[in-house]
Amino acid sequence: MNRNIPSISKLNNLFLDKELKPSELFEQVYENASFTESILHAHLELFHDEGLENSKKSDERFLKGESLGKLDGIPIAIKDNINVYGYKTTCSSKMLSNYVSPYDATVIGMLKETGSTFTGKTNLDEFAMGSSTENSAYGPTKNPWNPDYVPGGSSGGSAAVVSAGSAVASLGSDTGGSIRQPASFCGVVGFKPTYGTVSRFGLIAFASSLDQIGPITNTVDDARIIFDNIQGYDPKDATSIKPQYTEPKNKKLKIGIIKELMQEGVSEDSQNEVNKVTQLLENSGHEVLETSLPLTEMALSVYYLIAPAECSANLSRFDGVRFGLREPASGSYEMMNKTRAVGFGEEVKKRILLGTYALSAGYFDEYYGRALKVRSKIISDFQKAFDDFDFLISPTTPSPAFKFGEKTENPLEMYLSDLCTIPANLAGLPAISIPTGLSDNNMPLSIQLMGKPCSDYSLLDLAESIEDMVSFNHLPKITKGDNES
Repeated sequence: MNRNIPSISKLNNLFLDKELKPSELFEQVYENASFTESILHAHLELFHDEGLENSKKSDERFLKGESLGKLDGIPIAIKDNINVYGYKTTCSSKMLSNYVSPYDATVIGMLKETGSTFTGKTNLDEFAMGSSTENSAYGPTKNPWNPDYVPGGSSGGSAAVVSAGSAVASLGSDTGGSIRQPASFCGVVGFKPTYGTVSRFGLIAFASSLDQIGPITNTVDDARIIFDNIQGYDPKDATSIKPQYTEPKNKKLKIGIIKELMQEGVSEDSQNEVNKVTQLLENSGHEVLETSLPLTEMALSVYYLIAPAECSANLSRFDGVRFGLREPASGSYEMMNKTRAVGFGEEVKKRILLGTYALSAGYFDEYYGRALKVRSKIISDFQKAFDDFDFLISPTTPSPAFKFGEKTENPLEMYLSDLCTIPANLAGLPAISIPTGLSDNNMPLSIQLMGKPCSDYSLLDLAESIEDMVSFNHLPKITKGDNES
């Protein structure tokens, strides 16, 4: 593992052996946050008092031998587009700056039943629209490895707090790579489960057919533990499924390298990490072959028609009448117009306009309708690939983390940050990013694994074996005790 805080399993053993109290761990994590937050700005709100109170309840359970399981007393951060009862859910937007959630998201209720504590709400690109956490209305989050660099997005805050040790784990949401890409940039593990296996009830929707909640952690086993406790069918979520998890037929696996994600536009650093890992897999007796999925080259274009279209529909509810901000005006139309003009940031407005255009009567078939047809063909391509392969491998990102401001003037360059992660969202596949090394400028590098739908647990098993092979064990620059902290 790569942090000075042990894995969830080790922490649980320390609690059981009375060598550490959950409240002591919570205070340690909170102390880490006090050193790092002034630089990183990864949390939007810290839940110190309630977190400490709940961790002391965990103390009592362990003292009495009544532990609720491995997550009892574990401090977890929550991305601020997931509802937690009694706390603000702002989506890092002025539009929801005063919105206090009246209910818990399903995943929050499930975590509360495990006895886990919450460190607070983490920063994100506004309404999860971005790849760098530069689009937050409350200021950017910085990368713990080097604060001159972005932490990725949109779950940049959730990745940064785990990397910096101000949470043991976190929840993020992944629409086009928003868990895996920031996890890659921050040198931690990011797991996007099969679409529908984790309830989206209580997640503020960006693009409903793509959004998926998942964990960001220090180790693959930590991701497995959290996934195990938040997955399952939820009747409150219309997109929820009753998963039937699958296992590979053979212990020796057949793994495909996606040719189109190892070409021009993907840095040599990122390609080298894949080559390094595939060599390790072959040395372990697995078969690794190149495979072609030609339509993945169209995934970015398809995504940026479907996601904005769905976002324009989902964000129409923020009109100054029912939720959040309301600007004073003489009439309802003027009020809605002024509220949305003030409440939404530039990136959100851009995507709403693009999505509304794609859904308009004159262009629906030409743009949105055609994108849906190509999406179906992308899904078919993956189905055919999984007839031949157990898993697929690629870089997580085309390059390591980039500097602040480097891509803000070029939207296409920014959107290309999600080149490797978007296909899994379009096809609803489970996918995971695993840190594997460092670039020449000492920024984290990673690889991505994808599996067929509902192969989540076997995907985690393979990821854990790779994690053991590469032994990524580096600390970021911004940690407790740094002079600049």
